[in-house]
Amino acid sequence: MDRLRPRQRQRQRAAFSGFTKPEIKKMEKFLMKSRELLLSKEFCKKMARNFSSSAGRAGKPIIKWTKVQSWFLARLQESTSKVPSLTDTSKTESRISETCPLDDGPQIPQILKVGEKIPDLSGLEFEARSSKDGAWYDVDTFLTQRHLGSGEPEVLVRFVGFGADEDEWVNVKKAVRHRSIPFQHSECNKVMVGDLVLCLQEKRDQLIYYDVHVNGVERKTHDIRGCRCIFLIRYDHDGSEERVRLRRLFYIRGQEI
Repeated sequence: MDRLRPRQRQRQRAAFSGFTKPEIKKMEKFLMKSRELLLSKEFCKKMARNFSSSAGRAGKPIIKWTKVQSWFLARLQESTSKVPSLTDTSKTESRISETCPLDDGPQIPQILKVGEKIPDLSGLEFEARSSKDGAWYDVDTFLTQRHLGSGEPEVLVRFVGFGADEDEWVNVKKAVRHRSIPFQHSECNKVMVGDLVLCLQEKRDQLIYYDVHVNGVERKTHDIRGCRCIFLIRYDHDGSEERVRLRRLFYIRGQEI
């Protein structure tokens, strides 16, 4: 399953400055859209083609879609609001219950308010783990709910940026949680060996998010770029290991760090 789930990450360099003022103004109008849309390959390609073919770019180099994506990445990072207080998993389940009630009805699918959106996504965001690839994706909608024969509650979710053909039933207790938070440069000392965190896996043009455990930490002196520490992580879904920097790690709310 080729899902692209871009998510904002720590800013490493200034926003790309090779745009004209009209192009920047046009992009700024889209900043209120979802991050998944703004960072998607299709959206950035369309905008790059539009810019490159416009009269205002005559005599200037064409715009690559990756440059558009880099601009949005930087701007989204700049607009990151103050990290909210951490909440535990019981509150996550409670809030999901308010959005998509999980009653103790008969052990068959219980149809509730189909198509109900999570209210105020700016202050309340969820992510869910897909059983297809083990990766975590942002939740756009809780469509309905049901209880398995074991009594375990499940919700049918629609992932941000995907259609109905990608809707998936997920276990509320095991595969739904509040959206993970990127670590700040000053928080690298909080990441310890043995910790469970979310990691951005970069593969070609794909940005995919998996749970990982920290197997080792190489503490380094920070410089003007921020944290330079190296973290040896092991992906939970396939056991592979990789050395990454802090910008690719996210705090899983409810974990003790």
